[in-house]
Amino acid sequence: MSVTNKPHILLVDDESAITTNLAPFLQRAGFEVRVATDGEAALEQLAAERADLIVLDVLMPRLDGREMLRRLRAENNWTPVVLLTQVGEATERAMALEEGADDYLNKPFDPHELIARIRSVLRRARPGQPPLSASRRLASGTLQLDRLARRVWLDGSELTLTPKAVALLEYLLTHPDELVSRERLLDAVWGWDYPAGTRAVDTRVAEIRRALHDDAAHPTYIETIPGQGYRFAAVVNAAQ
Repeated sequence: MSVTNKPHILLVDDESAITTNLAPFLQRAGFEVRVATDGEAALEQLAAERADLIVLDVLMPRLDGREMLRRLRAENNWTPVVLLTQVGEATERAMALEEGADDYLNKPFDPHELIARIRSVLRRARPGQPPLSASRRLASGTLQLDRLARRVWLDGSELTLTPKAVALLEYLLTHPDELVSRERLLDAVWGWDYPAGTRAVDTRVAEIRRALHDDAAHPTYIETIPGQGYRFAAVVNAAQ
């Protein structure tokens, strides 16, 4: 981090209306902030001075956010990245995470939500290592998830889960120790335009708990935060 011990944020967005307002907001939240207006300018800044986290818009001239992210990861640069996107489809956002983004936020967004995401990503960042969201296999104790094969094991035995339950478990595993609202899970797993209510999230969480033999009152894996959402409480690591 910077010499002031404040996390150093590089904000990359070509919309001056966003950077003019968002940069001071991030500074008031306790971050050092630099601004770049496109991916090329951002890469030049990163070559001169590292950042602790990049807030990266997807749609930009010269070099867009997705291509900038691919270049960073191809160079083995694992600076945490939060993507700002206007894409609603869950498959598109999953692709962005697989390419090495640590998290994403749909535009328009609540600046306070961005602050929460930034702090969560910084807490779980592993310096010099890929984020959990870029790992093919994830493990938490004897629980294992193969993200490409969409298969889950517990104590060496494969579990039978519905596709939505696997997707929901995957999201929680890639965001450990983070309070995730039902609305956010609904958006991430079902998609913003899917005609489902938050009860669908509770139903799939219950399915996962049954498969994991996880007691909701004394959870090993998924903790309920009353009135707010869920948190994956166990330690998660990338698995071979």
